Amino acid sequence: MSENIPSHFPVPDLASLPEDVRARIEDVQAKAGFIPNVFAVLAHRPEEFRAFFAYHDALMEKEGGLTKAEREMIVVATSAANDCEYCVIAHGALVRIYSKRPKIADQITINYRTAELSDRERMLLDFSVQVAVDPGSVEESDIEEMRAFGFDDDEIWDIGAISAFFAMSNRLAAVTGMRANDEFYLLGRVPRQK
Repeated sequence: MSENIPSHFPVPDLASLPEDVRARIEDVQAKAGFIPNVFAVLAHRPEEFRAFFAYHDALMEKEGGLTKAEREMIVVATSAANDCEYCVIAHGALVRIYSKRPKIADQITINYRTAELSDRERMLLDFSVQVAVDPGSVEESDIEEMRAFGFDDDEIWDIGAISAFFAMSNRLAAVTGMRANDEFYLLGRVPRQK
């Protein structure tokens, strides 16, 4: 696992990892067909790996509220605003897959404000980017505006939490020198090989 994975820090061998961390990585590899570099790089610190992915899963894999595509759009827009190449590329692939709108991920990456979005998606991303890059500007009136637009309190919380979590993730990717796997560039663009 540690060969050719870009990181400023040592990337552990899969066999050297605690059983639960190794099992998580092997499960992802079986589903995706490759090990996303975020798993390999963050395995450098197993306790933090566990905490990171537990919170990730709580935010990104929950049922109800925001759609999977909307959650991933938040990641792409906020990561683009934070100059995080890894998250833009990796989560852009997930936007393509979940939204079934292949070009939307690229549009959001370049400038979500000019992307072909619904009014709901634009409002979602306006608030997300505000939380990610200018959190001190968030006021009660912003929350009220989201409610008036039709977002419920759980959705607003999720938008804020996803934006905040990935702002942290973007900074970890920068510190570690993490780069996206080549496989992410084609996901959702071409049919998957069986």
